[in-house]
Amino acid sequence: PFAVVVGMMLDQQYGMEHAFRGGYKVLSRFGTLDPATIAGADPDEFKAMASTPPAIHRFPGSMAARLQELAALVESRYDGDVTRLWTEATTGKELLKRVQELPGFGKQKAQIFVALLAKQLGVRPEGWESAAGDYALDGYRSVADVVDGDSLLKVREFKQAKKASAKAAQEA
Repeated sequence: PFAVVVGMMLDQQYGMEHAFRGGYKVLSRFGTLDPATIAGADPDEFKAMASTPPAIHRFPGSMAARLQELAALVESRYDGDVTRLWTEATTGKELLKRVQELPGFGKQKAQIFVALLAKQLGVRPEGWESAAGDYALDGYRSVADVVDGDSLLKVREFKQAKKASAKAAQEA
């Protein structure tokens, strides 16, 4: 479960399929995804591990630091059990708030993660649809909707169309 949160955190200015491999890269190189161990690692050594090609992200140094912050928060707030982030949330609003407290999770990323939890893992507290906003809708809007290669392509097409529309509106 921590690998999913790590992948979502890394899904920023980086291909989503690469971002979600980040947890595996850390596990393979560091030997564990235990939040306490990651949080307590020497920052320079952890950064070096994250930067080893193929790096965990296109900005491996800053993401290594953010990953250690994330691990420290999970350790301190949830006793190292990241699933408590969603299993103890009784409403979608509370879940969204908890996700937004994670390092690197603004409102949009938090909404996408709420949708991912609901669509992929069946985590659906009351009001999750409202909390996830448009990402709760059926379609191919985000990583929450990716289940195979075809859906990945459809999400990419949706994102490209959205960017083109925003650019056209800005130029008008």
